[in-house]
Amino acid sequence: MASFVSAPWPWYVAGPAIGLFVPALLIVGNRLFGVSSSLRHLCSAIVPSRIEYFRYDWKRTGLWNLVFVAGILIGGIVAAHWGAPRDVAISESTRLALTRLHIHDFSGLAPHELFAWPAFLTLRGFIPVVVGGFLVGFGTAYAGGCTSGHAISGLADLQLPSLIAVVGFFAGGLIATHFLLPLFL
Repeated sequence: MASFVSAPWPWYVAGPAIGLFVPALLIVGNRLFGVSSSLRHLCSAIVPSRIEYFRYDWKRTGLWNLVFVAGILIGGIVAAHWGAPRDVAISESTRLALTRLHIHDFSGLAPHELFAWPAFLTLRGFIPVVVGGFLVGFGTAYAGGCTSGHAISGLADLQLPSLIAVVGFFAGGLIATHFLLPLFL
């Protein structure tokens, strides 16, 4: 049982498990799935009557979402502290591409050249984390949801705005990977 929990799940188990969220949410009467709306629910719980945007029944519409996000946080903490340490499987072509961008540390989940406190204090580390984080947050607000919300529940609900958003997410990711990252790294 411990190896089942600590080992990565294969795509044919994880994919259908994620896909079952959509019908489960439809059964309980909720059509929205995603993480970005949890910030609104949290703000509504903390400052319920000061701002009009946060005046709604967050317990009815967003409590499950806050529990879901808390589970993500707790799961990450449990995995980081008690999970078996392992290197991420990276293809040789990706290793070569990252090496050309001066990233050589492939131990752990993220390269320490970019995602460590000393790296954060450099322009090379600041741009991906802070500027990239701001752009992701702005894009999420502008698109009306995050990648998981649009790609999982929006596409399953056959929403044209979600299809446009997902195409935009993929196009932006390809542009960032092939054109912007080489400029900054």
